Amino acid sequence: YAYGGRKVMNAKEVRDLTGKERLEKMDDLSQEKFNLKFQLATGKIEAPGRLKLIRKDIARLKTIVRESDLVGSAKESADKV
Repeated sequence: YAYGGRKVMNAKEVRDLTGKERLEKMDDLSQEKFNLKFQLATGKIEAPGRLKLIRKDIARLKTIVRESDLVGSAKESADKV
């Protein structure tokens, strides 16, 4: 669903991204999180609930990046045998 004009990513959408796109998305979300935290500190935040959703999106991205790393290393291990 959308919150604050931005759509929340689901796991399938994240898995459909390439590795580079995932990292770029994580950088964008981290920057947005920083900006929202700054707005929160100054009391000028427009959508405080967006901060929670961004944290979840970042966690989802990191989880899927880690999964792909583990799958990649498992394939490399299997190839060595």
